[in-house]
Amino acid sequence: MKNEKNIAILKEMAESVRTCMFTTFSSKDEFGSRPMGTAKIEDDGSLWFYTNAYSPKTKEISKENNVLLAYSDPSKNTYLTVKGKAEFVEDKVRKEAYFSPFIKAWFPDGIEDPRLTLIKVTPEEAEYWDASASKIVVLFSLLKAAVTGTTPDLGQHETMKF
Repeated sequence: MKNEKNIAILKEMAESVRTCMFTTFSSKDEFGSRPMGTAKIEDDGSLWFYTNAYSPKTKEISKENNVLLAYSDPSKNTYLTVKGKAEFVEDKVRKEAYFSPFIKAWFPDGIEDPRLTLIKVTPEEAEYWDASASKIVVLFSLLKAAVTGTTPDLGQHETMKF
């Protein structure tokens, strides 16, 4: 039951943003991040992305498959980070099902493009902040806290395991 609730929160927050900063760890002991559009979030919580099989991130994932996804929607004051394991998947059915005109801009030959591969991220842990109140309510809460010397109530913050 807990996992279903956590997956529902993950899906709702990530699907509303769609684009995340996808962070990998390089062989030079450095982090590398790039914006990537989420192609699909399945009912089990797995997150799917298209990528070029010959890109630097694929080399990084091949050596270290721990990744961090950071979703942010400042207009709604919602933020989500997902820690998980990445793997490459060659699945023609999924490639067809998740393909969109946006992906075609990167892969003009469509799902037949030999460079096109899927990344599946299986989440292990996620952390979110949801202060989806209006900016005026958030500002009032900050001002009230400053005047009263209390901690402002800026919404929900939770860490979830999968």
